[in-house]
Amino acid sequence: MTATMTKTPPPAAPIAAKAGKRRLSLPVILLIIAAALALVSVVRIITGQGQLTAEGQISAALGLAVPIGLAGLAGLWSERSGVVNIGLEGMMILGTFFGAWAGWQSSPWIGVLTGILGGMLGGLVHAIATVTFGVDHIVSGVAINILALGATQYFAKLWFNTGEAATKGGNPKQSPPVDSLPTVTVPGLSSWLHDIEQHGWFFVSDLAGILGGFVTDLSVLTILAAVLFVGSFFVLWRTSFGLRLRSCGENPIAAESLGVNVYLYKYIAVIISGGLAGLGGAFLAMVPSHIYLEGQTGGRGYIGLAAMIFGNWRVGGLATGAGLFGYADALQLRNGGPTVHALLLLLVVLLVLLAAWKLWRKAYVQGVVSAVMAGLVLLWFLMTDQVPDDFVGATPYVVTLLVLSLSAQRLRMPKADGMRYRKGQGK
Repeated sequence: MTATMTKTPPPAAPIAAKAGKRRLSLPVILLIIAAALALVSVVRIITGQGQLTAEGQISAALGLAVPIGLAGLAGLWSERSGVVNIGLEGMMILGTFFGAWAGWQSSPWIGVLTGILGGMLGGLVHAIATVTFGVDHIVSGVAINILALGATQYFAKLWFNTGEAATKGGNPKQSPPVDSLPTVTVPGLSSWLHDIEQHGWFFVSDLAGILGGFVTDLSVLTILAAVLFVGSFFVLWRTSFGLRLRSCGENPIAAESLGVNVYLYKYIAVIISGGLAGLGGAFLAMVPSHIYLEGQTGGRGYIGLAAMIFGNWRVGGLATGAGLFGYADALQLRNGGPTVHALLLLLVVLLVLLAAWKLWRKAYVQGVVSAVMAGLVLLWFLMTDQVPDDFVGATPYVVTLLVLSLSAQRLRMPKADGMRYRKGQGK
């Protein structure tokens, strides 16, 4: 999916990014965020859809973004070491099943740990297949997805449909309920931000609603996920361990010549990847629903991969992509057609800006296409009051396709991502 399979890695290539490549500074990033929030605030005032930046909307978006973000972070660890991990969906399934299975019998914390271990088991199988035996990464990942689904369906019938589990609400499709994990609300700050949000002021109330979503009824697993994102950035980009691991994904032959145990680093990365995906699955079973449900992951492993690609294999971009997908999902679940209809106006503005940018860069064909699309979407917005329910349900997937299509031109995956590597082949 993210790389073309060949039998040998590419010839020697520099590990570091090009020195001349410009990066956005922190003030510029903050200015872009402020401009985006101002634009959303204008759309909220014009359309009257206050839910766009409401505290509840942001809180729901955050809960939906966490499992996607953890799946994307899992893919990041694996692919930075050179191993494509299409098996994230299966590892998340293992996390949901084993997390709920252990959680209802003991405590939710034991369930979380067991869910992580279930995902790590899937990661270990993927590492053995791809690193030790050189199996095609895509084939191995798809096999893990199939095996995980089949195994959990079998064990659900075996463990949840009999004895004490059945008396407590278990059946072949779901587990008995699991106790809730603690939530955190910042006292004082949460209510103060809520009061400001209710005034409906331009920009200020929108900012208060967004910040309120980050400090109200926050699951401890959400906080743990945030820590893992920060920790992953530090480990992968600020430590010698991370440099060695990333060198395995850029040029394993060169890394081996410098004394790096490429097999070991790939194993570590893929097992960590499985654990993160398992944690994402455990989150689904523990936080929103408190039970395991068949089909609970709903393709979030694949959407996590899309978020990773959107983020250009970097932690910050991945977090942004996961947040965007979670926000779109929360909109269609909480508010339906009217609020999604308001987003059409926002899409018009973004398409106009994109058209202006393309025309300024003399990409005339892309600029004209963007302008025509803006006109069509504006016509849709003016002639309707809400979006059809069928389209509303597809909102997260439409956003996924749009984001990937717009970001495709600037992507730069690890050079040896998905390439088969055998120890000593550079000699």
